[in-house]
Formats: sequence, structure tokens, C-alpha cells
Amino acid sequence: MTQVANRPYRSALYIPGSKERALEKAKGLACDAILFDLEDAVSPDEKINARALLKETLAQGGYGNRAKIVRVNGFDTQWGRDDVAAFVGADIDGILLPKVESAAMVEELAQAIPDVPLWAMMETPLGMLNAAEIAAHPRMTGFVMGTNDLAKELNTRFRADRLPMMGGLHMCLIAARAYGVICLDGVYNAFKDDEGLKAECEQGRDMGFDGKTLIHPAQLEIANAAFAPSEAEIDLAQRQIAAFEEAEANGQGVAVVDGKIVENLHIVTARAMLAKHEAIIAME
Repeated sequence: MTQVANRPYRSALYIPGSKERALEKAKGLACDAILFDLEDAVSPDEKINARALLKETLAQGGYGNRAKIVRVNGFDTQWGRDDVAAFVGADIDGILLPKVESAAMVEELAQAIPDVPLWAMMETPLGMLNAAEIAAHPRMTGFVMGTNDLAKELNTRFRADRLPMMGGLHMCLIAARAYGVICLDGVYNAFKDDEGLKAECEQGRDMGFDGKTLIHPAQLEIANAAFAPSEAEIDLAQRQIAAFEEAEANGQGVAVVDGKIVENLHIVTARAMLAKHEAIIAME
């Protein structure tokens, strides 16, 4: 099974639930998804007010086609359960629970809020080890990699190639692909480093991530470009499909495009790419 996304998730921007101005500005930003944050971005003394502000803001609408995902506080905090309860019946596209480590945690969230897609922050060693059972939950829709917390838990040093955390990233990607779950790469902290962000986006794209989580609007353009099919890729996909269909009409099972064999598996990938391209156009 591959991804289940019927909309693009090239860019998923964190917005603090406590910042009214930021919540309003997000309505006009070119992001595919918004992660409305009630956890790390909100101080303890602002938690309750942030919850109320976010609930009221979402009820007013205005976010267009952007996926609206609310990151609540964990159930091990004094705010978590009330956070989830506040958004029962709300017009949102997902609830994101931090530090998910087991299917039991997912089921607890599922019981607390019906009929809402569930998302999991994957950011601890135990979460990596249990990624498959977490992805297998019938309401699990998306993984978000919490690479800052994961690096802390693994006691890794920073490297631009992210080699120290590759094992965990791949475990989550494999689990996500096995169960049709969306998988978003972690944040890039240096929001003024365009070249570094571009390189990490391209690395994440090539690994198989669906998109990148972001901490600043200035990062949107780079992430959107990296995770969208290029003109050359679209052209190749179209030519592969045309050549394969012609080969099939002539009773052949393979075609040749640009000196390379094209089989049915390549056509599945090509059609998925064109569908993603069309979904991106529909977002604009």
C-alpha cells in the first residue's frame, strides 16, 4: 500500500494557537497544511486561552483548501484531554498527538474524538520501534516527524546529512508506506538558511516523504517547489503513459522511453505523479 493523501502536503506550517495575528495571516499563506500548535509553541500560562482562541478562529473559517490539523498537548499533561474535547465536532482535518509511542495511545485518542483523522508526532525511540503498530491503527492518517525531539532522545550531534537519525526516519517511512499513512519530514531550524533548507527538502523528497513541516512562512516557497513534480518529471510521466498505452495496444507488455524500459510499475508511479500535479493546481 502507498500513501492515502488525496491532497498535497508539500508544506505544513506550524502556527502558534496563541497568536491571533499569526492565525489570521495564515489564511493567506501558500501552504498545503497548517499545524495549529497548542503544545510547544504555547507557554503554560497561555494554554487555556490559546485553546479558546483557536477554537473560535477555526469556527470562523477562511482557511480555504488548506488542511487544518490541530496539535494538542499530550494526555500526560493537564491540558491534553481538554484540548481534544474542545475540537470534537470542529471543522478540522486532523488531531495531532505529540510523542506517540504505541497503538494504545492512538486508540485512547480515537476514543476521545470521533470522526476526525488522527495524526501522530513520531519523535521518540519507542515511537520509532512501534511505528508499524501505530500506522496500522484504522484511523491513523499521518505521521509528523519530530526531529528535534528525536535528536535529543538519541543524543545525536547535528549533521547536515542527518545520518545519525536516518534509522528512525526510515522506520517511520516504511511503516507509513506499509499502511497508507501520510508521512511529513521534520522541521529545518535555520529559517534564514535557504540553501540548507533546499538541500534538506530535496533529501526528504528523495527519501519518500510527502512534504516538510516548517516553522516560518519564508520557508514555504522552497518546500513547495521541492515536493512538487518538476516540468521535466511531468513531461516524462506523460510520455511514459503514452508509450505504454501504445505498446499495450500492440500486444506488448513493455515500452521504451529515452532508452529505458517502461513497465506497468512505472506507469503506476507516473499516474500518481500526474494526480499530485493536478491536486496542487487545484489548491491554487
